[in-house]
Order: sequence, then C-alpha cells, then structure tokens
Amino acid sequence: MFQITDQTINPTEFLSEIPESCGGVVTFEGRVRNHHEGREVSSLEYSAHPTLAEKEGLKIFAEAQVQFPELTHAEAIHRTGPLAIGEIAVLVVTASSHRAEAFAACRWLIDEIKHRVPIWKLEHYPDGSSDWTGCQRCHKHHHQA
Repeated sequence: MFQITDQTINPTEFLSEIPESCGGVVTFEGRVRNHHEGREVSSLEYSAHPTLAEKEGLKIFAEAQVQFPELTHAEAIHRTGPLAIGEIAVLVVTASSHRAEAFAACRWLIDEIKHRVPIWKLEHYPDGSSDWTGCQRCHKHHHQA
C-alpha cells in the first residue's frame, strides 16, 4: 500500500498492522534534515500530484510483490505540505518471515519511490532563498513552465 498525506506520520500506527507471522520487520523513516548538498536548510515543503503519485506508488508496490515473493507486508506513506526539521517525510514498512527479504524490499521500495513518484520538495534556506528538488524522472518537466 502507498499513500500521500498532509498529516503527521506516526510510525506506531503502521507497526501495529504487522501480522504475527512476520519475524523480520524493517522500517525506514526519511526525516527532514537541516542540510542538503552542503547548504543549510531551515524547512521544506513537499508537493505532489496525488492521483499520479498514488498510482505510481501502487505500481511500485505491485512490482515489489513480484520481486520479493516472501514479503508478507509492505506499505509506505509520504507527507506533503510544510515540514519542519526532524519531521518524518516518508515512512516505509516491510515485513517477512525472515529479515533478509524485509531489508532488501525496504531498500528497494524507498529507492523506487524517490526515483519514480511525482513528489517535489521545496527547500527553504536561512537566507530566505529556496530551491525545488524531487522526483528525478519528472522534476524538470514539472518545474520548467
């Protein structure tokens, strides 16, 4: 499952849904950091095309089920809107009978989400300037108008 939200992400809610048959549970929290490419960041905003983002996210999760057949549980949620330093921007949770599959699937999922899902990040800097970054595949197309 993949979803976009403008609400605070609470990892505990997602972990409570893991089946008892899963011996390996892996979580990834992508948090807003105070720097990017050598530049201090004061805050950021995420924007997305919700319909396209969720459609691509679901496609990625369908591919994960094929690539990682022992995966029992997988979901991700990505924030939009303004976020402060330290807040969770994206959460990925994977679970399997064993840890190896859960680790591999979690890494693959976050890499695919960052590369393919149409989500853009506007970084704000202490000097008052800002810059867009985001989905490598669609960033230039979205912001060159």
